[in-house]
Amino acid sequence: MNSTRPNWTSRYSFILASIGSAVGLGNIWRFPYIMGKYGGAVFLVIYLLLILTICFIPLLAELAMGKTLKKECIGAYESINPKFKLLGFLNPLTGILISSFYFIVGGWIINYIYLSFINYKTADYGGYFSSFIQSPMLSILFTLLFLFICIFFTSRGIKKGIEFANNVLMPLFAFLLAGLIIFSLSLPNANLGLEYMFKPDFSKVNPEMFLAALGQALFTLSIGMGALLTYGSYIKEDKSMVKSAYTIIFSDTMFALMAGIMIFPAIFSFGLEPDSGAGLVFVTLPNIFAKIPFGNIVSAAFFTLLFCAALTSGISILEVSVASLTERMKISRIKASVILFIIISLIAIPASLSFGGLHNITLFKKSIFDFLDFTTSNILMPLNTFFLCIIAGWFLKIKGSQFINNKFFAMLFDIGLKFIIPVVLIGVLVAGLK
Repeated sequence: MNSTRPNWTSRYSFILASIGSAVGLGNIWRFPYIMGKYGGAVFLVIYLLLILTICFIPLLAELAMGKTLKKECIGAYESINPKFKLLGFLNPLTGILISSFYFIVGGWIINYIYLSFINYKTADYGGYFSSFIQSPMLSILFTLLFLFICIFFTSRGIKKGIEFANNVLMPLFAFLLAGLIIFSLSLPNANLGLEYMFKPDFSKVNPEMFLAALGQALFTLSIGMGALLTYGSYIKEDKSMVKSAYTIIFSDTMFALMAGIMIFPAIFSFGLEPDSGAGLVFVTLPNIFAKIPFGNIVSAAFFTLLFCAALTSGISILEVSVASLTERMKISRIKASVILFIIISLIAIPASLSFGGLHNITLFKKSIFDFLDFTTSNILMPLNTFFLCIIAGWFLKIKGSQFINNKFFAMLFDIGLKFIIPVVLIGVLVAGLK
């Protein structure tokens, strides 16, 4: 065990940081538009079923693996068997690729916060959004600004950086979200949005919906990118893994539901379509904000909320690679952060230009941005989670009885980790590649 590694100063800080890792753009930006695309309430039912069953086991296993081995991702896999070193590399690689498109969206958010404060209005928010993301200078500038902010907190370490950011941002996030929910529910016809969320039509169920729901669940919980393993490695010995896993899943699910309750009543109140895709947050909602009294204040609150969510998740994604660089290369966190800033910038800049000057360049018939999104969400994260289950269950031999007192549930954990989850993930990978 490496006793020189940093630890969380309290269970509260660890839980907030883990929730901050899970609660991000996946909840506020991605979840509502994916839910809208796949029929609302019926998608929610499948999502909840998967997140409470399939996703709980690898999440708990990843935390336990980090706590047990007390190493960054590459070192953790290598310590089990030197042949697994390459599998360990997949985690920071996945984080870097996710950062390269995720931080572009973070840059968009910063721009919209600025627009809110200057009370910007236009008759065509769709046209504005297209023009903005196609602008090479603006898109690159805001992407690098968001990356710099995330790197700043990561470079400061656990206590002064990651803990400080989450201890401030997560309560602010919860406060803003609660206020926006109250506002949204006060709008006319808000009940239509709630019906869309909570009244399922099971005739819409299809295999693609299950794939989308599982991909969303893995993405939002940060499973399969090494963040939970890295955060788990900073846990002191007296922390309860099961309680922590339940807390993370419950909090993440509640924030996703609250995001839907905030967004869908507002959409139905103004007679807009819930399946408006990725532009839901950047086109549909600004149209709503422009039509209500004090809309710029509501807009500023919403995009600040989104910024908090993006920042806490962004920090956790970067920490995977920063921890690997500092521990393997024996360099300072600041040097590791500078190296990471350069690497991510070299990928993120072409990805940001894929909406404009590089829109004709495609990889497997996808833009650079979409290729990064697809590769990480549909291939690398399920693949990493598959390897995690196999290695944790068969080689590290993590058993449910180590942290689950109930023999029946401990047995279900063992069977799920070794057999059920790997088979499900192989199915997801095959379906995702079709």
